[in-house]
Amino acid sequence: MNISLTPELEAFVQAQLESGLYHSQSEVIREGLRLLKRFNDHSEEYKLWLNKQIALGLEELDSGQGVPAEGIRERIRVKAQQLKKKAT
Repeated sequence: MNISLTPELEAFVQAQLESGLYHSQSEVIREGLRLLKRFNDHSEEYKLWLNKQIALGLEELDSGQGVPAEGIRERIRVKAQQLKKKAT
């Protein structure tokens, strides 16, 4: 298989080789493809999870379990604070 890279990508591959982390251009490309595959796999999992969450939310709304908008804003604010604390 032959591939063509832009000059910027060629320079990136070369920089990776010079860093000593990789021993060949093929290693760099394989690692990049593994990361792309992992990203795509996680993206697909996220889409499935998100669709389930949307369906659950719609079911709750249909059954009258909706939360007033003010309640949603507060829940989002609290969740954002929790996530911010975890990140630090």
